[in-house]
Amino acid sequence: MFRPCIDLHEGKVKQIVGGTLAGAPGQLQTNFVSERSAAWYARLYQADGLRGGHVILLGPGNETPAREALQAYPGGLQFGGGVNLDNARDWLEAGASHVIVTSWVFHHGAIDYQRLQQLTAAIGKNRLVLDLSCRWRDGQYLVVTDRWQHFTDTTVTRENLEKLSAWCAEFLVHAVDVEGLCRGIDERLVQILAEGSPLPVTYAGGAQSLMDLETVARLGQGRVDLTIGSALDIFGGTGVRYADAVAFNKRVAVLSKAESL
Repeated sequence: MFRPCIDLHEGKVKQIVGGTLAGAPGQLQTNFVSERSAAWYARLYQADGLRGGHVILLGPGNETPAREALQAYPGGLQFGGGVNLDNARDWLEAGASHVIVTSWVFHHGAIDYQRLQQLTAAIGKNRLVLDLSCRWRDGQYLVVTDRWQHFTDTTVTRENLEKLSAWCAEFLVHAVDVEGLCRGIDERLVQILAEGSPLPVTYAGGAQSLMDLETVARLGQGRVDLTIGSALDIFGGTGVRYADAVAFNKRVAVLSKAESL
């Protein structure tokens, strides 16, 4: 299934090559800056029945448009960006269905299970999404934190996905090496997620055509959804019409309902 996104940078809805976020001044690569508000996109997703999309803060100065988006579509969007024990409940009360956490649950490059336990105790695992965005290095996918610049010791494997599933409701995984490039998805990573995760997963990174959505649906075996960003026409892209992505979801929903009868 297709899941939408609202990425916020300097108060604007943008599409950015994620791996350049923490680079030196002038190295940030921006694919698109929208004239529409975050709330406009939220209302669009609500009108088209798209649930489970994510609102992500790419740095400071984005809290107000994020709250406006969550208020426009209460319970329909997940929220991520600087989430921790102190503010997680506040974002849920602001209208997020789930909070997405990555950097805060890692300490010195390793998962801090004490923090993870504190967070799930505070909000419940059913409202927590763990972000395991990763990069390929030394023959494995390693989770990266802090704007995807710092490698951790956590690999994206069946064993770790099963272990971490005890603490959350879903996973969000950006393939950082292809994020924002519109050169195609990382099929190898999608297959690992499909075969290894006992929970729903949203994969993001590299989508360039509707064929990528069909590929993720096939490889994901109904357990992996796809976020499409820079390739979408509503974000200035030419690879995927937003209307076609919405229609794809409707077709899948009809088929699923027919199969269950």
